[in-house]
Amino acid sequence: MASMLCCTASSSGSIVSASGLRRRLPLVGAFCVLSFGLSNLCLSYNSPLKTGCAQSLPFANLLRLCFRSKFVGQSPAKSVHTIRMEGSSNTVPSIVVYVTVPNKELGKKLAESIVREKLAACVNRVPGIESVYEWKGEIQTDNEELLIIKTRQSLLEALTEHVKANHEYDVPEVIALPITGGSLQYLEWIKNSTRD
Repeated sequence: MASMLCCTASSSGSIVSASGLRRRLPLVGAFCVLSFGLSNLCLSYNSPLKTGCAQSLPFANLLRLCFRSKFVGQSPAKSVHTIRMEGSSNTVPSIVVYVTVPNKELGKKLAESIVREKLAACVNRVPGIESVYEWKGEIQTDNEELLIIKTRQSLLEALTEHVKANHEYDVPEVIALPITGGSLQYLEWIKNSTRD
């Protein structure tokens, strides 16, 4: 994967062409999401680098170059207001929670019950996950579905208990990542769509 993130210099000292970089963008994006979590991808082209953002990473310039070459000269259709989480009284500290389930039936049932109980504003169901792990001394490989849950940080304990009570696994995966910023409207929606 590291080779995907590095630009190779030609004999003239220039880096890979913009079209070559664009072809690599999906892999770089997937690497960022898997390595740093959805909450840390907060690229902004006009702001200085910020600690804790993907921008402060060594390959941030590569990402900016990829995006700039594709979107330069395009004006956004509408203004999107983004914030850092500590900057607004209209939002609450929020998290993204990963939960894996063994099949789509349990994924649908669990996702619907989480939203119905207002334990989360939204649950994305991602099919086709293959998990490799050690369980009781043996390496296991299972096809699973990943639930990506957006909720308030204060609901993590209640959400975890709900998952444990409604899950087939002895030890269900419940992993939380902080949301450090994002669309103000979306973050307000998370607050308004979940219980206090």
